Amino acid sequence: MSDPKAHFQAGGAGYAAFRPSYPPEIAEVLAERAPARRLAVDVGCGTGQLSVLLAESFERVLACDVSASQLAAATPHPRIDYAEAPAEALPASEGSADLIAAGQAAHWFDHPRFHAECRRVLAPGGLVALVSYGVTIAPEPIRALFDTFHSRTIGPFWPPERVHVETGYADIPLPFEPVAAPALKIERSWDVAALLGYVETWSAVKAARKAGQGGAVEAFAEEVQSLWPAGGALPFAWPVTLKLGRVG
Repeated sequence: MSDPKAHFQAGGAGYAAFRPSYPPEIAEVLAERAPARRLAVDVGCGTGQLSVLLAESFERVLACDVSASQLAAATPHPRIDYAEAPAEALPASEGSADLIAAGQAAHWFDHPRFHAECRRVLAPGGLVALVSYGVTIAPEPIRALFDTFHSRTIGPFWPPERVHVETGYADIPLPFEPVAAPALKIERSWDVAALLGYVETWSAVKAARKAGQGGAVEAFAEEVQSLWPAGGALPFAWPVTLKLGRVG
């Protein structure tokens, strides 16, 4: 398993500025399925995209990440406490949480140890939510270029864990009682600067640059700009998967 710190220890400001946030309704979907709304724990919180949404539906949010850079760029909120901690050793007391959620992070976890922490920290009937959003659905006129860059040009530089994101966490274990959830989608209207800023947050792009292949990234950026409608914005979407389980 790759070390998540190797991918996310730097670049927190870029994540905060360019990563798409989750649909606002996701917090209420999770709150409705949790046994209460006292404490939600956001594991692998990054810069707090999911945390701030949970704070609107829960009394308190404990948001944890292993990256100091990500936490330094996290969005402050009066009901959120940020902490530098891994998924396998949460700074929460036994039976204190109603929800443990992980947004676009569960593919980095040591799953048996994470499951043990869920059993320890959650109250009876507590909810575990593994949240992921899939590969970007890019619009015309850049769809073919975008898909080729993502899957082929920088494809060899994606960490092995990336496959779990692309399959919607279908093969990640969650040994708890399954809970049904609706299909959700992230939708954003972006100008070319926003898209290229987002691409720069990809772990594969960072790895490609580190390997001396930054020229391929620059070539992609130039071609995208040449195809982009002048002064316009284009619609982007990401399918969101909620894999939910209830701890007995």
